[in-house]
Amino acid sequence: MRNRWLIALSAIGIHICIGSVYAWSVLTKPIMQQMGFSLKETTWTFSLAILFLGLSAGFLGSFVEKCGPKKSGLLSMLFFVIGMFGTAFALSMHSLVLLYVFYGIIGGIGLGIGYITPVSTLVKYFPKRRGFATGLAIMGFGFASLIAGPLMQYLTSHYGLAVNFIILGCAYMIVMSASAMYLKAPENDNTGKNNKSITYKYKGMTAQEALKTWQFSALWWVFFINITCGIGLLAVASPMAQDVVKMTPVAAASMVGIIGLLNGFGRIFWSTISDFIGRGYTYALFFLIEIAAFWQLAQVSTVFAFESLVFLIITCYGGGFSCMPAYLSDVFGTKQLSAIHGRILTAWGIAGVVGPVAVSWLREATNSYSLTLYAFSACFVLNLIIALILKNKGKKLEFN
Repeated sequence: MRNRWLIALSAIGIHICIGSVYAWSVLTKPIMQQMGFSLKETTWTFSLAILFLGLSAGFLGSFVEKCGPKKSGLLSMLFFVIGMFGTAFALSMHSLVLLYVFYGIIGGIGLGIGYITPVSTLVKYFPKRRGFATGLAIMGFGFASLIAGPLMQYLTSHYGLAVNFIILGCAYMIVMSASAMYLKAPENDNTGKNNKSITYKYKGMTAQEALKTWQFSALWWVFFINITCGIGLLAVASPMAQDVVKMTPVAAASMVGIIGLLNGFGRIFWSTISDFIGRGYTYALFFLIEIAAFWQLAQVSTVFAFESLVFLIITCYGGGFSCMPAYLSDVFGTKQLSAIHGRILTAWGIAGVVGPVAVSWLREATNSYSLTLYAFSACFVLNLIIALILKNKGKKLEFN
């Protein structure tokens, strides 16, 4: 028997480790200065990690369903920790290729497996509060940079880049292993007569059936745009703050930490709200906020305004992640939720390349972030239209 609150804690444990990827911008300038890499080259490391997160989640979602959360969690730990230790080696060798291989590819695979492993498990322990459950699971991913941002800045400044990754790798190995060992899916109760905390009636569409629907395509698109714009901002948050409103490196690192707090808070807040107002209205509200916030962010000149808009955007960005598994379960059921969630996360993988690369490329080409931010605002107008269509036309599908 498993306690569902300890299952939730285990889910948070895995996500708070792998979510340290969101603190990458703290390391951007130190890597550029010490390794001699350009902004574009350094940002590609982050982009590759998110790309392989999406690819591994998409292709291994069915595998996670079959082998269970414990084995999947341990496999995630293995890939992620090897990625961390390998990154330390790559930096000590001043090798951009090895940095891409270890942090981007190997670490990215660990991210993907670890991200989807606890989500569908936790949803099944909270069948009446799916938004709250997915918010709990994914909250840790958002909160991670609150811890990792300042910690990485401290470890890097006192011990160096390579040692930073070794220390963090050891800590993540312990936390992820302990969390994975406790994870267990509730027993499959096909009758639905004993639907308590340790049993669950599995019903819904298969991943292949879901892929053939227009609802899946629409959800994939709005997810892609929300992540492209949000992750593009996250990838350059620290250097952008230093360049645009002249924040110090320490202050920018602290801001990244607060971003982690609000990213995590946004995930649990918005996903809980979605249980009451519905997932469709919640996404429409996200996009209304982001249309205005990205437009204004392109024009700010003060630290307070800059931070306020970034923090507002990040809460919606985080909420978009936490509400999606619940939205998918609303539309397609929970029979193969990990597999369907994995397929939708391919949007994250592609967005992880498009967003950061677009921001860094346009920054170097125009010596400004404004053009990208205006473009992001325009993208959310289309997202709002699609969200409203989904709300009004994308009813729950029939399934067994």
